[in-house]
Amino acid sequence: MSILVNKRSRIVVQGLVESAGLQHTLAGRRYGHGRRCFVAGVGPSPLGGALEGIPVFKTVAEARAATGATTSVVYARPGHAAEAIDEAAEAGMELVVCVSNGVPPQDLSALQARLQRRGTRLLGPGCAGVVTPGEVQVGALPGDVHRRGRIGIVSRSVALTAYVARHLAQFGLGASTVVGLPQAGLHGLTHLELLKMFSEDDGTDAVLLVGSVGEDELQHCAEWIAQHMEKPLVGYIEDGAGAAVQRSALQACGVQLASDPALIGELTASVVDCRWLPFD
Repeated sequence: MSILVNKRSRIVVQGLVESAGLQHTLAGRRYGHGRRCFVAGVGPSPLGGALEGIPVFKTVAEARAATGATTSVVYARPGHAAEAIDEAAEAGMELVVCVSNGVPPQDLSALQARLQRRGTRLLGPGCAGVVTPGEVQVGALPGDVHRRGRIGIVSRSVALTAYVARHLAQFGLGASTVVGLPQAGLHGLTHLELLKMFSEDDGTDAVLLVGSVGEDELQHCAEWIAQHMEKPLVGYIEDGAGAAVQRSALQACGVQLASDPALIGELTASVVDCRWLPFD
């Protein structure tokens, strides 16, 4: 199983005509079930009403009405990204993945209440995206480095995520869902919200945290883990400001931390029930 996206997801691309939007969308269509998942673009209508075989609509609402899409990925320029997120939520999108960087914080703050009221989940802005191995990749995260499996991965580093995936594979381990969080900010989905999703996912047996937890949520996250998380948690925190505090808080609530990313595969394998190895 997976969280957020799977092979049945139907995805609208806002900013398909942007270079990054087209590049990542074409990569996504080549991966897994991508040709069925990426069903529409939104933006200026090209000649013939389609771009690289993808139908382009004027609005998200029109795209949703025509395709039944419930997920949007945003590549709009920073000054227009908040407006694009709002449009997606207004159209009834259940999930918005915002890859755009540099979105003004004040624009996002004004969106919080509306997103919550409409029941729209936001991943980002400035996120790397999300991958369900073998099924669909959304955003800049490459799917082909990940083996299908039962480990939920939450990471702030694309490079480290790929590195870790190779070491997990050495022990027959793969990922249920890989979520690339932005480097900072709490406007969208947080570590805590993702942990709750993985905790409830029958296809996830353990969770791997790569990179730091946001300072503002560290205490709440640690308290929830200590009281509610029954699945094993493994992590790796890079050296840097606040790293010692992060490690201390996570270890105190039961997270097992690797001292080197090259040891994550071995450590994760040691806490996963062997009957699930390799992926069934």
